[in-house]
Amino acid sequence: MGFAGLALSTMLAEDGYAAQTAANGRAAALRPAKAKSVIWLFLAGGVSHMESFDIKPALNEYAGKTFAETPFADFLDKERIEKNLMGQGMSIPAHEQIMPLQTGYRRYGECGLEVGDWFSGIGECADDLAVVRSLWTVHPNHGMQLTWHTGHHVRDGAQPTIGSWASYGLGSLNQQLPKFVVMGNSIGGCCGGEFGHGASYLGPHHAGVKLSSDPQDPLPFVTPHGTGTTSEEQAAELELIGQLNRAVGVEYPNDPDLRARIRSYELAAGMQTAVPEIMNFSGETAHTKSLYGLDAEPSRAFGTQCLAARRLVENGVRFVQLYHGAGSAGTWDAHSDIKRRYDTEAPKVDQPIAGLLRDLKQRGLLDSTLVVFGTEFGRTPGAQGATGRNHHPQGFMCWLAGGGIQGGITHGATDELGFYAVENRHYVTDIHATVLHQLGLDPRQLEVPGRKRIDVHRGKPIDEIIA
Repeated sequence: MGFAGLALSTMLAEDGYAAQTAANGRAAALRPAKAKSVIWLFLAGGVSHMESFDIKPALNEYAGKTFAETPFADFLDKERIEKNLMGQGMSIPAHEQIMPLQTGYRRYGECGLEVGDWFSGIGECADDLAVVRSLWTVHPNHGMQLTWHTGHHVRDGAQPTIGSWASYGLGSLNQQLPKFVVMGNSIGGCCGGEFGHGASYLGPHHAGVKLSSDPQDPLPFVTPHGTGTTSEEQAAELELIGQLNRAVGVEYPNDPDLRARIRSYELAAGMQTAVPEIMNFSGETAHTKSLYGLDAEPSRAFGTQCLAARRLVENGVRFVQLYHGAGSAGTWDAHSDIKRRYDTEAPKVDQPIAGLLRDLKQRGLLDSTLVVFGTEFGRTPGAQGATGRNHHPQGFMCWLAGGGIQGGITHGATDELGFYAVENRHYVTDIHATVLHQLGLDPRQLEVPGRKRIDVHRGKPIDEIIA
C-alpha cells in the first residue's frame, strides 16, 4: 500500500502492548502529570558548558598557565581523580594549558543567569530556565550520545530511548499522529544513528517516527503507491484490508499484534492528511516566522524544525526529538578553532530555540510542554592544540524549561574551572527520571513483563528543580 517502513515504526496500536500491560497493572504507575509533551533538543558533538550556561571567569584569570601552576593543582592527585571520576578513565595532563573564554558573557533576567554571548537569545529567556550544572558521565567519547538518549553505556547495546519510554508509558493525544517524532540533520550516522531514537526491546512501534520539516515532502516514506492512485481508490483499498484484518481477528481475537498492525495502517493513513497540514506554515504570521528565524539564512533550517515541533505538540504529539549537528561526531565537537566553529554554529540554533520558548509561552503551551536542551558532554578547560577543547565528561550542563519545572534557577555546580561536577552531582538518568516524572510516569515502577525494573530506569527525579 506504499507505507514503506512505517509499519516498522508503529507496529502496535494504542490498545497494544503498553496499554495491555497497564491494564494488567504491570506498566507505569501513573501520577498527576505536569507536562503533556516534551521537546527534546540535542546538540551533537559536546557543547562547551563553560562558554554557554556555566560561565567560568577563572579561565581568563589563569589563561596560559598549566594546571600544575594554579591553585587547582590537586586536580592531578590520583586519589581525587579516582574519587571524582568514578572510573571514567580520563587523565588530566599536568602540562595542559588553560584556555581563556572564547566568547563574552553577561547576566540575563531577574535571576541574573550568566550566559555566553553565543546563546544570547536563549539568555533572554533566563527566567524560564532551570540550568543543571552538575552532570557527569562515565563515557569519554561520542558513545555518550547514546547514553544521553538511553541512560545506558554503549557497551550495553541497543536500549530504549527516553522518547520511546514516553511512548510506551502514555496513550496518544491524537490518533492521526505518532506519539514520538524525530527530526533533524543528524539522524543518519551521528547520535548513534537509528539507536539514538530507537526503542530496542520495547518494539519498533515505540521508536521515533522520522519526519521532514519540508512542507513540500514531509512524509517521503508514506505516500500512495504509484502516481495514479486517487484518494478514493486508496480509501477503498484500505477498507478492504480492514475488512480482511477484522475477519482474521474473529479467528484470533486475543492477538494484540494483529490489532496493532491494523492500527499502524490506520495511523499511516491519518498521517497522510495530518502531517502535511502541520508542516504547512502558510497560516503562521510573519512575526511568528521571524521569531523562529525563518527569515534569516543561518537559522532557517533549525528554526523550521522548532516551529514544526511547536505545531506537533500543539496537535498532540507526546515527544518531539530535534537533532542539530551533522557529521560522524557532530558539529559542536570543537577539537580545534572552537571560536570560529561556534561563531558559525550558534546563530543556527540560538534564535530558533529562544523563539520556541517565547512562542510556547505566549500561547500558553509552555506550562504543558517540557523543553530539554542537552548535549553528550562538555569541553575541557585546558586547550587542545592551540585553539580547541577536548571531550569533557567530568562535568557539564543541560537546561529544562516549562512542564512544571521552576524557572530562573540553577542547580548543582562545577568547580571554578568547570572541571568537576562537585555539588549535587547528577548522572543523565536523573534527567530522564525528571522528564518521566513530569509526564506523570513513575520511572521506578515503569517496567516491561519479563524484565527487571532496574533495567528500565535507574535515575531519580531532581526535586530541587520541580515547581
